[in-house]
Amino acid sequence: MNGGLNVFEILADASLPVKLVMLVLVIGSFFSWVIIIRKYSQLKAAMENAESFEERFWSGADLAQLFREVSNNGDNSGGMENIFESGFREFVRQRQRRGAEVRTVIEGSERAMRVAGTKEIGLLERNLEFLANVGSISPYVGLFGTVWGIMGAFQGLGEMKDVTIAVVAPHISEALIATAMGLFAAIPAVWAYNRYANKVERVASRYEVFQEEFSSVLQRQIQTDETH
Repeated sequence: MNGGLNVFEILADASLPVKLVMLVLVIGSFFSWVIIIRKYSQLKAAMENAESFEERFWSGADLAQLFREVSNNGDNSGGMENIFESGFREFVRQRQRRGAEVRTVIEGSERAMRVAGTKEIGLLERNLEFLANVGSISPYVGLFGTVWGIMGAFQGLGEMKDVTIAVVAPHISEALIATAMGLFAAIPAVWAYNRYANKVERVASRYEVFQEEFSSVLQRQIQTDETH
């Protein structure tokens, strides 16, 4: 439409540095959205897994039977199930040692659960750093394109005697689009990073609470075995 804003035409006529800036921002924004969508599904699955497993764990099921069920899941298990599996496996291994003290058994199990929990949280935190980088760097990348566009506008002003808005408009337009693109890439990335980092902290706290509760259950299990 005549007189309308044609973004694609402005980008096509933009200078090479501004085009490169746009390309970098588009690529960063694309990968950010890929991570945002995947991380949403991953964190949702982690929370659902924790709720489902805690319900099974506190339903009074036999720990050995629950361990066999989790072990049979193989790669389908994850999150809290892996923490439980690691802790109980180490618990059984320590209990099979003759003369093993209660403290040694519990500490070994707790250590195994901490290692498994750290690995699970590491998987949830993966690629969050990329979102943080995109959120913090994109405005500056866009600002570089803005500065370059304004420089082009001033250069156009200096080279012509009769200055009209048509001379500087393309440079100003590409400069403003560079700013907008920087914000377009940064805002979703910053929002997603803050939201997902908070969710990861909540999942981590839930894992830590479960580890403490499971450790208490194992101590009671030892006491029960010793009284029989």
